[in-house]
Amino acid sequence: MLRKLIDCMKTQTNWHAKHAETLSFGGKVADLVAKGMGSWRFIIIQTLIVIIWMALNMVAFFYHWDVYPFILLNLLFSTQAAYAAPIIMMSQNRQNDRDRLHAEEDYKTNVDAKKEIEALSIILKTMEVEKLDKIIILLQDLKKTPAK
Repeated sequence: MLRKLIDCMKTQTNWHAKHAETLSFGGKVADLVAKGMGSWRFIIIQTLIVIIWMALNMVAFFYHWDVYPFILLNLLFSTQAAYAAPIIMMSQNRQNDRDRLHAEEDYKTNVDAKKEIEALSIILKTMEVEKLDKIIILLQDLKKTPAK
């Protein structure tokens, strides 16, 4: 029984490894982009770039490449949003797939654990019955022997 459990555990691969094997190059890139754009580091860096952009255009001594109301900057933000939204949605769809796969693996693990617990319960009951039978035999032997 224990050998069967050990063999079963050796052959199983975790859900994360199974999912990582199925990811395409585009899927990996989308996950990295979504992870990067959803970080404080990205927000801080982008904020600094916008502040520098605006400051340089307001106080530029020779050439204002994007004067107020910063139409080029707005165009860059619109382009970034147009590409970021679908990429983030692709990443979220993959996260849903990962969650579904994880839930399925959890369910399989729970079913296997239930089977193992039931098997152990049967073994323990069998051992208990065997011990009780031995105790009854010992008591019967004690009754047969005369008291001194």
